[in-house]
Amino acid sequence: MAVHGFPRLQADTKTMAFLRSFLRCYLAGAAFNTRGMQNIGLMYAMQPGLRAIHQDPKELRTALKRYARHYQSHPFWTPCMVGILLNVETTISAGHFPAHMLSKVRDTTSYTLSAIGDSVFAGSLLIFWALLTICLLLTGYPVAAFLLGLFMFIGLQAFRAYTFAGGVKQGFRFLEKLRRWDLINWGTKVKYANAALLLWLWTLIWPRPYDWWEFVIGLAALMLFGRYVRTGILSRVLAVAVFVGFIELFPWIEALAEHAFGL
Repeated sequence: MAVHGFPRLQADTKTMAFLRSFLRCYLAGAAFNTRGMQNIGLMYAMQPGLRAIHQDPKELRTALKRYARHYQSHPFWTPCMVGILLNVETTISAGHFPAHMLSKVRDTTSYTLSAIGDSVFAGSLLIFWALLTICLLLTGYPVAAFLLGLFMFIGLQAFRAYTFAGGVKQGFRFLEKLRRWDLINWGTKVKYANAALLLWLWTLIWPRPYDWWEFVIGLAALMLFGRYVRTGILSRVLAVAVFVGFIELFPWIEALAEHAFGL
């Protein structure tokens, strides 16, 4: 059927279906469960693309079942994973990739990306954004703090879109490009920057006036607690509780030392 001489647009073309899969990646964690983790969200994101790839209803049901099992990865990598899997499903439909190999390769890829995501995003960039935002607000630069948050937000959306498109076009070959980014080492560099930001934040919130030796004692205590947390001797929650308690009791300890030793 045509309208004013133009053919009716088909809303469910392959490109539109893949776009819908990308947009559904933002909802991948909405159905999180303790048994399959993010598997329902992954199936929901894959569904439009799978319908466009597998025209036969039986093949479609079989493809959906491949994503019913356990799946877990960092949410920032979900578009990349969905893009790669849609590429693989296309090759499966064309008979160029054995379907039984998908689950093993998928699990290896998802766990690897999860580890990178936890280190680079959750353990580095998110903390960098939070610390720098707090420091900017405390120093009286709210506009700069807002622009920083806006830049990080737009950058994340661009990263999601780019990795999804790369996964769709190149499949597992796109992982080689990701490997060349050397994200793990970049995460380490960002953590060094976070340490500097934490020191800056500490100088901003430390009660004034203060003596230099008080700051040195506090820094030494923080490094000591950090070492025990890193080695697993002390939990992070307990370390924070003890450190905060030490800060609260420090004026009393200082007064006691002055009274006892005349410091």
